[in-house]
Amino acid sequence: MRAATFQGKGKIDVRHMPDPQIVNPRDAVIEVTSTAICGSDLHLYGGVIPGVEHDDILGHEFMGRVIEVGQGSTLTVGQRVVVPFTISCGACFQCEALRFSACDNTCPVENQEVAEQAFGYPLAGMFGFSGLTGGYPGGQAQYVRVPFSDVGPIVVPDDIPDDRLLFLSDILPTGWMAALNAEIEPGDTIAVWGCGPVGLFAILSAFRQHAGRVIAIDGVPGRLALAETLGAEPVNYHETDILEALKQMTGGVGPDAVIDAVGMEAHGFALDNVADTIKQKVGMGQDRAHVLRQAIMACRKGGRVSVPGVYGGKTDLFPMGALMQKGLQLRTGQTHVQRYTGELLEMIEQDEIDPSFLISHHLPLEEAATGYRNFRDNQDEWIKVVLQP
Repeated sequence: MRAATFQGKGKIDVRHMPDPQIVNPRDAVIEVTSTAICGSDLHLYGGVIPGVEHDDILGHEFMGRVIEVGQGSTLTVGQRVVVPFTISCGACFQCEALRFSACDNTCPVENQEVAEQAFGYPLAGMFGFSGLTGGYPGGQAQYVRVPFSDVGPIVVPDDIPDDRLLFLSDILPTGWMAALNAEIEPGDTIAVWGCGPVGLFAILSAFRQHAGRVIAIDGVPGRLALAETLGAEPVNYHETDILEALKQMTGGVGPDAVIDAVGMEAHGFALDNVADTIKQKVGMGQDRAHVLRQAIMACRKGGRVSVPGVYGGKTDLFPMGALMQKGLQLRTGQTHVQRYTGELLEMIEQDEIDPSFLISHHLPLEEAATGYRNFRDNQDEWIKVVLQP
């Protein structure tokens, strides 16, 4: 089969790779019909996530048709499915509590030691996201083996286009959970840093969860324009002091809740971010956490901080004093996709939401390198890239 593979920092190559096979009874093999490039993929592309090897198949947002099943799978050949990006066993303590992205059983033993040293405990398995999360081949390929296929894949109707369903695999439920973690009360003012795909879905979700106002913060005009079409009030960090702007926009009180949809590779020329960037490049630091610091400082006293943005290591200058002294709540985590897909699929089926508005480009899988490069470098126009094998 053909698959998009990692060949070093900033290098993606579509190569012939072995076809996936059924390994365990609960496996299924999916023929991929659509797959997307995620902002999290750019962390791997940029070489800031450890454990990525040459020839690793990337991608964790995908959907397709079932072409083969193991004896323990609940799927049938021919079904159309969306596959969550995290791999969950369905039976451990975490899965039974519906914390699917914290599954205890899906990271192979040989991959657990490094993650345990870095995070205290092994992580759940994820598709296409380094040895830290199991080293599972990803979905930017013609075919994918799906472990625990009786737990993960979501069977979807045949009469809804891929473009409207694909993002159930990750970024739509991620935006939804980000808003839920902000514990929005009717009429609240929410500030969202980052108007990439997750940030835009967080904005959409915040309004559906009864926010009164959403303030969208980014430096890319095209993204801010999309946020404005969703009803958000755009603020360009290149043109204004964000903390001062948020105080003025909220009568000096501050946002009721803040959402960091940027994560470990914040941009901009703030002094702390410039220092973080230098330390990251020379190996002295890991996460560029300017947005998280700013969001904590901006949030009103007694407010909530939601962090769907990916962080992979340690960060300096964390404003613990502000977090504690202001009595803020902090919630984060990888998305428990299966927990939310039922209600989100129903919204799509009833035409209450249409996630396809995000898609700016469709490319054949063979042009994955072009998609990655432009998604990183031309963010004003390349909002979301969908690849077709």
